[in-house]
Amino acid sequence: MTPGLLAALHGRCFTLPRPWSAAEFAALLDSPHVFLLARPQGFVLGRAAADEAELLTLAVSPDARRRGIARGLVAEFAATSRARGATRAFLEVAADNGPARALYAAAGWRQAGLRRRYYGPDLDAIVMELPLDGRQEGG
Repeated sequence: MTPGLLAALHGRCFTLPRPWSAAEFAALLDSPHVFLLARPQGFVLGRAAADEAELLTLAVSPDARRRGIARGLVAEFAATSRARGATRAFLEVAADNGPARALYAAAGWRQAGLRRRYYGPDLDAIVMELPLDGRQEGG
C-alpha cells in the first residue's frame, strides 16, 4: 500500500483522533524500525526497537469490519514484533472506542495507563500493554 492509499483508508476509519496524511505515512515508513502489515481492506503500522514494540495505528475499511481482519492483523503485529526481538508491546486507544478496546483485550492486551486529553481536550487515551515473551503481567 502506498502512503496515499494508507491515508485514504485511514481517513475512512477515523475522525477523532484525526486521520493521518499521506506525508505522515511516508515519513513513518521511512523511519527505522517501522513496519507495515497490509491486507486489501486493512493494515496495521507498528514499530519495534530493542525489546519494545508499539502498535502505531490499525485501520480496517468500515465495510469490511467484523470479518476477523483486525484480529488477524493484531496477531500478525504481535508475531512480527516478537520476531524483531520485542518482549512487550504498547498502544494508545481512544477511551471512547469500545470496539477497539474489546478487540485488544480479547487478544491479551491489558490496560497499563491513561493519557489524559491525549486526543484532544475531551478525549483520553488508554495505554495498553501486551507481553510478547510468554509471561503474563507480574509473572
